[in-house]
Amino acid sequence: MGSHWVRPYTPGNGRWLVILWEAVALALLTWASIRQFDLIGHGVRAVACTLAAVWVIGAWRILRHGVYVSSDGVLIRGLLRSRSMRWHDIAGVHLHQSIHKLGRWELQNDTTVLIERHDGATVNTELWARGVDFHSRPKLFRAVYQEIRNRHRAAAEN
Repeated sequence: MGSHWVRPYTPGNGRWLVILWEAVALALLTWASIRQFDLIGHGVRAVACTLAAVWVIGAWRILRHGVYVSSDGVLIRGLLRSRSMRWHDIAGVHLHQSIHKLGRWELQNDTTVLIERHDGATVNTELWARGVDFHSRPKLFRAVYQEIRNRHRAAAEN
């Protein structure tokens, strides 16, 4: 699958809030670690550089996070791993509304885009209707869902 991957949506501003939040949390962790272990000199630099590197890698992954499409298939980039599937391996693309039961109560969860493979397995995507990319842009969520479905249908016809 050496084709050109395109994310069919622009990332939401919520990603920058997550990255900023992580920077603050790691700065506090650095400060607390230095104070807790009475670090000085090289110890301070080692802790600060290590956590800064973790932040840079995490921020990069957050910015690249999402669903990408090409003429050959779909690529789902998560925080820890990426997964690609060819269109002919996909049986369908659906919206899924998950519901969790807690005793007698039903808790309705977010709407997600779910990919169903021909072997019956389902693959969760990184597309959530109220996630950081689509929270205030519900029309964009529907448009992205339709784009993925249309690309799958076009590939199935060929």
